[in-house]
Amino acid sequence: MATKKSKQAKRFEIPQLKQTIHINSLPLTPRQKHFLSLAFDDETKIMFIAGPAGSTKTYMAVYSALRLLSAEDSLDLLYVRTVIESADKGLGALPGDIDEKFNPYMAPLEDKLYEMLPKTSTARKELLDSGRISAMPINYLRGSSWKNKIVVADEAQNFTYKELTTLITRIGDNCKLFICGDFMQSDINGKSGFAPMYNLFDDKESVTKGIHAFRFSSEDILRSEILKYIIRKLDSAKS
Repeated sequence: MATKKSKQAKRFEIPQLKQTIHINSLPLTPRQKHFLSLAFDDETKIMFIAGPAGSTKTYMAVYSALRLLSAEDSLDLLYVRTVIESADKGLGALPGDIDEKFNPYMAPLEDKLYEMLPKTSTARKELLDSGRISAMPINYLRGSSWKNKIVVADEAQNFTYKELTTLITRIGDNCKLFICGDFMQSDINGKSGFAPMYNLFDDKESVTKGIHAFRFSSEDILRSEILKYIIRKLDSAKS
């Protein structure tokens, strides 16, 4: 019995990273500890992260990205999402340049930065002003190639299979991709590529290549007890 416990503890050991940016600590569930042990592993290249609303998919991805940025000055963070929420309007239909058009879609990232960085800290402004944190819509990725980049792709259930293919094939040296999605919340009428892509890479061979399909559950919801109850109720209605 003791040997079994020892092996399990080692499996979820979280690597210690250098920290040059002060980031607020947070309580962790066992699954979140397991997630960080994979996220901070040098062998990990891509993580497909599934889970219901509020289960800390984006939170843990952004937290991991900030910790990695803090440990390595050469890294940048790119936040990617879709503009599907704008009633099928492309960015061309919105006023302003690309930064002004996409700025409203950065709100989830901004929320996480405010949560994780001390209120008195200037780190958020410095990271944004220096370009170490930037954002881009999924449909502007073609032709890009990345190195020294941490990518957080949010609301990936609203990416098509083709868009996800474009996303993961940008990866280069010293990159990590965190691709977050919820199987229950797609806004693109059956065209979502997230579940098929997640399932495609959910195998042992992918793990040996540094690609992980990771799943959070209602047990990892930290936002509120009422949300945890709602998600469980929705899950029971679906089954």
